[in-house]
Amino acid sequence: MNFGLIIIGDEILSGKRADKHLPKAIELLAARGLSLAWARYVGDDPERITADLRDAFDAARRGDVVFSCGGIGATPDDHTRQCAARALGVPLALHPQAAELIRERMRDVAREQGTPYEPDRPDNVHRLNMGTFPQGAAIIPNPYNKIPGFSVGDVHFVPGFPVMAHPMIEALLD
Repeated sequence: MNFGLIIIGDEILSGKRADKHLPKAIELLAARGLSLAWARYVGDDPERITADLRDAFDAARRGDVVFSCGGIGATPDDHTRQCAARALGVPLALHPQAAELIRERMRDVAREQGTPYEPDRPDNVHRLNMGTFPQGAAIIPNPYNKIPGFSVGDVHFVPGFPVMAHPMIEALLD
């Protein structure tokens, strides 16, 4: 079995943020007697992301396990969810379990801030986009803030923030 890693984000390629995913993936795999077979870096260009994800899904069909870090949030530069759906030729759909986890997180934040939870407030409605995945995807629990990642077969999508991504990858490996 081969393991691959895709790291997505202009902030990595520009040097604004140092990549912590590659060394951590190597460490997590090595702790289990496994090794990384390949890795790719890609900026926030939707066409390039889609092409790399097409390659990742092809690799998974041949038996690879692929981790993709970054681009699954709800900001304008986050394209990974849409690109994954495009690479698979399937529509995006709000995952019901992801939606409930996101709502739970929003309720937690409102409670922590001492404000009422307003589900119909535009920013809260927008946050549900983080639970819109390629149709048929499964969620990956996020122990840090409950906002899930997703898997399609053996291609696993986690956030770009190491504090979230690394425990999620570790759980998938275990």
